[in-house]
Amino acid sequence: MPNLSGGKTPAGGRICLLRHGRAFRPARPATVRPAAFGSVRGLRYLCRMKTLLAALGAFALALGVIGIFVPLLPTTPFLLLAAALWVRSSPRLYGWLLSHRRLGGYIRDFREKRAIPLRAKVLSLGLMWASMLYCVFAVVDAWPWAQASLLAVAAGITWHILSFATLRR
Repeated sequence: MPNLSGGKTPAGGRICLLRHGRAFRPARPATVRPAAFGSVRGLRYLCRMKTLLAALGAFALALGVIGIFVPLLPTTPFLLLAAALWVRSSPRLYGWLLSHRRLGGYIRDFREKRAIPLRAKVLSLGLMWASMLYCVFAVVDAWPWAQASLLAVAAGITWHILSFATLRR
């Protein structure tokens, strides 16, 4: 049986971090296929998928943090994506994200109340419209189709953000 995670148990068996950060140890000897997963290939696939989901969650978190400073890059959707990926791959990272002093509030508010704080709405819409109007009148002023599409995107994002309830603190 190939080594699934690079580590061994004290008894010499193979381990793979699969559920809630705990090591999975097959109940049967290595010569018998684990019944829960069907094959060693299935175990390897699960380990790789969890690693991939955790890496994608880290990428989504990085985009969410960048979105705090870049007006056209949204923060909350990327943080929600990171939380969704980490809840399936690493409960430790998911717990860290929810308990984070600055980022956890976005996810908790949206998950529990399906609401966006008033300050976040005003700030995001104001910065988005300022950026879009600058692009429409200064960057793509020669292309009317690009101006119309930018204004349509801005209107759609505005409608989407305003469709959520407003959280008053």
